[in-house]
Amino acid sequence: MIPANIPRLSVKDPQMFFLIAGPCVVENDTMPFEVAGHIQKICNKLSIPYIFKSSYKKANRSKGDSFTGIGNDKAMQIIADVGKKFDIPTLTDIHSEEEADFAAGFVDVLQIPAFLCRQTDLLIAAGKTKKTINIKKGQFSSPGSMRFAVEKILSTGNVNVMLTERGTTFGYQDLVVDMRSIPEMQKFRVPVVLDVTHSLQQPNQSDGVTGGKPELIETLARAGIAAGADGLFIETHPQPDMAKSDGANMLKLEFLEDLLVKLVRIRKALYPG
Repeated sequence: MIPANIPRLSVKDPQMFFLIAGPCVVENDTMPFEVAGHIQKICNKLSIPYIFKSSYKKANRSKGDSFTGIGNDKAMQIIADVGKKFDIPTLTDIHSEEEADFAAGFVDVLQIPAFLCRQTDLLIAAGKTKKTINIKKGQFSSPGSMRFAVEKILSTGNVNVMLTERGTTFGYQDLVVDMRSIPEMQKFRVPVVLDVTHSLQQPNQSDGVTGGKPELIETLARAGIAAGADGLFIETHPQPDMAKSDGANMLKLEFLEDLLVKLVRIRKALYPG
């Protein structure tokens, strides 16, 4: 299921999965444009509907001195300018009721972080913007319980909602993905996305910096497409080892095309028509 009512979302093949991708956070004036332009060319070639993603700020960091952003207004304007330049929809995450209206003035999709998926006031505020809302399933939540998050958005009269699987807490320092959650959440008649890169995080490290297993990105992405995910969420960066946030689990940008080519083959095998 391709999400409906997202402005500028180019859908050439309704059977294809869609892609949410971009750098974890806006780090400077130029990198978001470099990443978005590169991904757009690949997606146009492969007929993959593409939504650009980047956070305008990082609100939930383990350490107090972690990078959080270059300034809210500046970062949000850069995301908006990326959308205009490449004629693509944009997505960013929000963390409070006040941020919902602010972000809605710049982007097409508002994302609710996994840690906040039960925050009723936040979900209601997001729903009232009438933007498409992407709710990430909490690491502590069952797939079935996400029905209530969807219902909170629907209660505002907003039917534009999707859910994202991003792993379940496994001990203190690892996550595990149960692929059964994809068809389980699809029962709610919303698009379901697999967040490949965040599902490979290793949180709660003793040094206060989240780790990850990027070598398993292809494995998890292939499994997600085989399980029938409607979309994939992949954070990518030209130099993950130099990234200011989540570099340990991002995909290096130069590897993205080869991965997407393989995933398209799997998708077409599942839906040959």
